[in-house]
Parts: sequence; C-alpha cells; structure tokens
Amino acid sequence: MQYIKIKEAILEQIDSGALKQRQKLPAERKFAELFDTTRVTLREALALLEAEGKIYREDRRGWFISPEPLRYDPTSSLNFEMMASLQSRLPSTELISAKSMLATKQACQLLELPAFSDVYCLERVRSLEDRPVAYVKKYIKPLSLPKLLECDLSVSLTETYRNKYDVILKKTHYRICSTSLIGNIAVALRATSGTPAMLIQKANYDQHGELIDCDIGYWRHDSICIESEIDLT
Repeated sequence: MQYIKIKEAILEQIDSGALKQRQKLPAERKFAELFDTTRVTLREALALLEAEGKIYREDRRGWFISPEPLRYDPTSSLNFEMMASLQSRLPSTELISAKSMLATKQACQLLELPAFSDVYCLERVRSLEDRPVAYVKKYIKPLSLPKLLECDLSVSLTETYRNKYDVILKKTHYRICSTSLIGNIAVALRATSGTPAMLIQKANYDQHGELIDCDIGYWRHDSICIESEIDLT
C-alpha cells in the first residue's frame, strides 16, 4: 500500500539523520506533491509515524520530527527537573493555576475523601527545550499542608513539604495508561484535539503511610519512555 511506502521512506530519512530532531516537515500539500500522492494518503502515513512516536503535530504549525523521549523511571525519587537535567535536557515548569476548591469526583476517589471535601488544586505545564510535553493536575489534602497556597509554588513541592511541614514522601502508587488530549489540555500542549497521549497517575504517601496528594499527568506520548531496572536478587 502506498501510505506504507511513504511512511517507510520518511522513517528512513529520520533514522539516517537526514531529518533532524525538531525539524519541521513540509506543509502537507507540498509534501503530498513530493510523493506524488493525495493528502489523504499522506495523512495515513503521518498518522502511523505519529503513533510510533517518530513525529508530532502542533496545532496550526504542522508536523515536526520528535526528539529523543525523556526516560521516565517510576522507581526513581528524582523530580521532573532533576530527571531531565541528568539526561542533558532543558526542563521548565509553568504554574497555570493554584486554588482551593471542592473536590471533584475524581479527586475524591484518588485521595479517598468523602464528597464535598476541600482540596488544593495545582495545574502546571512541563516543557522540554521550550516544547510543552505534559499537563499535570495535582490534588492535595489541605489538612496535611495548611496554607500551602501561600508558599512559593515555583519551587519543588517535595522540598516545601519537607522543609515547611516536615512531610516526607515515602511511597508512590502509579497507574499508567493511554489516553488522548482534548480541550484546554490539548491547547496548553499545542496539540490538536485527539492527539494520542500517556496518562500517568501518582498517589503519594508520607512517612506515616498517609495519602498526601495525587498527580494526574497528561504526556505527549512521543515525549516520554517508561524505563526502569529492578534487581530481582
């Protein structure tokens, strides 16, 4: 089938280094002309490459070659900035909102709270080399961390927990599955609605075994690779 041949031709250019990381591909109309095909057939080839994490699309900007994904180790205690920096990446985090609110159904389930409980809600966008790659919503139990919203939320929350509240995170429960980007999350990540994504949920427990907070992270699927090593001995 023609779209398979087109996909393999583009993949060969990526693997050979002829197409560089973060390089913008030609506009779809021009790209289709280069392969002497229709835009429908070309999009089938691009969709396959996107599913494999080889390229990504930015809304109204076009298609780009994906850089190497961030190696994400669930067993590591490193935060996003430290993990990225150790891999020679340039991380940044933007705080979108921080507020106290009534817990949603999802927050009640994740934090094991009764209905109509109050929670803190932080929403942040994480970027690598100025490319937004993850939208993270964090729900926090206020009783464990009173007046947290008055603290500097631009620094590591783990360090704030430790230094201000003597709360040390000791255990994390992970849930990882596939999803897609829609609505304001897609907009924040400069993605088109329906873009495939990886959902990483984390529930964090303190040194006393108390559930403290939970993260709901929507990651562009090409930007992250779950990788870990366990000593079975």
